[in-house]
Amino acid sequence: MAGMALPEWATTLPGSRGDAAAWHQITSPVAVPLLRLAVSLCLAMSVMLFAEKVYMATVVLAARLLGRRPERRYRCEPIRDSDDDLEVGSAAYPMVLVQIPMYNEREVYQLSIGAACGLAWPADRIIVQVLDDSTDPVVKALVRAECERWASKGVDVRYEVRDGGRRGYKAGALREGMRRAYARGCDLVAIFDADFQPEPDFLRRAVPFLLHNPDLALVQARWKFVNADECLMTRMQEMSLDYHFTVEQEVGSSTYAFFGFNGTAGVWRISALNEAGGWKDRTTVEDMDLAVRASLKGWKFVFLGDLMVKNELPSTLKAYRYQQHRWSCGPANLFRKMLMEIVRNKKVTLWKKIHVIYNFFLVRKIIAHIVTFVFYCIVIPATVLVPEVEIPKWGSVYIPTIITLLNAVGTPRSVHLIVFWVLFENVMSLHRTKATFIGLLEAGRVNEWVVTEKLGDALRMKMPGKGSKKPCMRIGDRLHILELGVAAYLFFCGCYDVTFGNNHYYIFLFLQSIAFFVVGVGYVGTFVPYS
Repeated sequence: MAGMALPEWATTLPGSRGDAAAWHQITSPVAVPLLRLAVSLCLAMSVMLFAEKVYMATVVLAARLLGRRPERRYRCEPIRDSDDDLEVGSAAYPMVLVQIPMYNEREVYQLSIGAACGLAWPADRIIVQVLDDSTDPVVKALVRAECERWASKGVDVRYEVRDGGRRGYKAGALREGMRRAYARGCDLVAIFDADFQPEPDFLRRAVPFLLHNPDLALVQARWKFVNADECLMTRMQEMSLDYHFTVEQEVGSSTYAFFGFNGTAGVWRISALNEAGGWKDRTTVEDMDLAVRASLKGWKFVFLGDLMVKNELPSTLKAYRYQQHRWSCGPANLFRKMLMEIVRNKKVTLWKKIHVIYNFFLVRKIIAHIVTFVFYCIVIPATVLVPEVEIPKWGSVYIPTIITLLNAVGTPRSVHLIVFWVLFENVMSLHRTKATFIGLLEAGRVNEWVVTEKLGDALRMKMPGKGSKKPCMRIGDRLHILELGVAAYLFFCGCYDVTFGNNHYYIFLFLQSIAFFVVGVGYVGTFVPYS
């Protein structure tokens, strides 16, 4: 490191010789080696993520070209209606339990209950079970009244309230619901969150796969977002989730018949659910936990990309942050708990173990979050301050560009928003990375469960229009210190790069700084007025 050039500012400040010597002592033995190590690790993780994205894109393309649709890989003949065969009647239909877990969903409960009660299925072969964990007595009364209204029309609706509070949250509610005597007589269970609205033909399209393929445990439908155009934040969510369904779920289904259950809009074979050990509340991703355990028992899953269920995206920043914490912390914690169980399993092939451990957990649920924040928001800006450390263009430009373009294929209609999506995803990676480490280390908020708030059409219509006065927001609820701190760091690095740098990172640094600042002051998503 002898003879290393010093930053220009170090030679222009008062007392420059002493300051220059101090700078040299810090950067040479400490900052430079550490930053080079960080760059090497981040580049390695980037290559892993890049390889995973290219692999998934290749599988999806091959599946499309070869026509590997679920209908061609599995038997799925429609169930004969009773009108076609009077001797068979409704006995040809398996008994289905429809579970709707609810918690204070004041604005959306009517839609989900109504949609579930309107499913086209023989009345004597379906039970709609509403699991109400609401703490608001008004909501409880409304949900109970809605169930009674449908029961008066001849629908078999069971309104269930647990004793002893919300122990186990959603997993606890579903587990308690399965213990009911009438539930034990069912063959299949369909699960819908409170804001999900299945079409009447949902069961007729999903159930035949389970009926004709005894090795299938789960049929997962795709989500269709009714409020994707509400604001820019919901458009960004749509892009991320569309990629998840059209690529990640499709790849898992077509290659290893395994993917993570999304917790809703799916139909389970109850015998498979019970063999896997039923619902557990040891993490905040009880759906993924069940899916991994069922897969280790040898059960297969199928994803139906053309079977869509309408639902709502969280449109407030607060709700979205809580959701992303749970979706990032839970998988990391589950990976910690199940790693050795997966390694020791003898019922699945070695390649499937590698897929679950490496592709499903390590790359997608851990590395993807960490490298997005650490590399693009911490390490790359730091190299501006320490010019002795350089990042090759393939790592700072080419790989990120290709990954971004591959992510854009899920939502072609929003390709013009790709720059906003990149900036927003980098901001959210701050919380995802923090949540990932909390899950891996089982730190304080590892089991935090906050139900994702959905506004519903009723509340949305009450909200101020464009010409109305904007709702008043409390300053403390809108300021986010972490985002503002990162924004200041990126802005400083950008200014330094403009003044002393020569790699033109400042264009990205200033844009990313603005994105962190906008989120830091809470100016994103839908604003909800205080009552």
